[in-house]
Amino acid sequence: MQTSSTILVCFAVKEEAKFFPVAERPAGCVTLITGMGRRNAEVAVRKVLTQARPELVITAGFAGGLRPELKTGAVVFEEDAEAGLAAKLQGAGAVPARFYCAERVAITVAEKAAFWKSTGADAVEMESSAIRAICRELKIPSATVRVISDSAQEDLPLDFNALMTAGDRINYAKLFWTIARSPGKIASLMQFQKRTVAAARALGEVLRQSLGGGR
Repeated sequence: MQTSSTILVCFAVKEEAKFFPVAERPAGCVTLITGMGRRNAEVAVRKVLTQARPELVITAGFAGGLRPELKTGAVVFEEDAEAGLAAKLQGAGAVPARFYCAERVAITVAEKAAFWKSTGADAVEMESSAIRAICRELKIPSATVRVISDSAQEDLPLDFNALMTAGDRINYAKLFWTIARSPGKIASLMQFQKRTVAAARALGEVLRQSLGGGR
């Protein structure tokens, strides 16, 4: 396997990486869009790591809040001690957290409360445990850096699980049909989109600040 000095930052979808563009990344930092869910993340990351070995892998993107105190736009992280990012992440405004990696999107306030009670985690997402398990297997330091896109007190505007294909991708035909049948959802979807854009911007800023000065 080729050795590289790169930092690999993995996002599930391109919307999460919107404010971490090539021109603003530190030297030696590359990104990977894995697709949603553990299965897609594992396939994508294993393929990349058979070709090159980065010094650090970060799994980044959106997360749902489970701890009630976490507000939308808060950036939270968990890292291996060897990753050496904690001080820089905290300096950029991120806070330590525990993550639960779920098989499905947490849609309702009740679901999030149940996850919080059963796992004790602060935030929920769908890819990090698969990515970081591979990193542990290959002895590559890793970290999870996520931004809260929806707080514990917020229901999502649609049941996105019902809109997924068998390969854990959004079925846009189903999405458009669902919106067409429920036009009253449009306003809440637009508000949710605004919040996710703001969350992606906050995540990009923390990543730039914490990775920009080198490790």
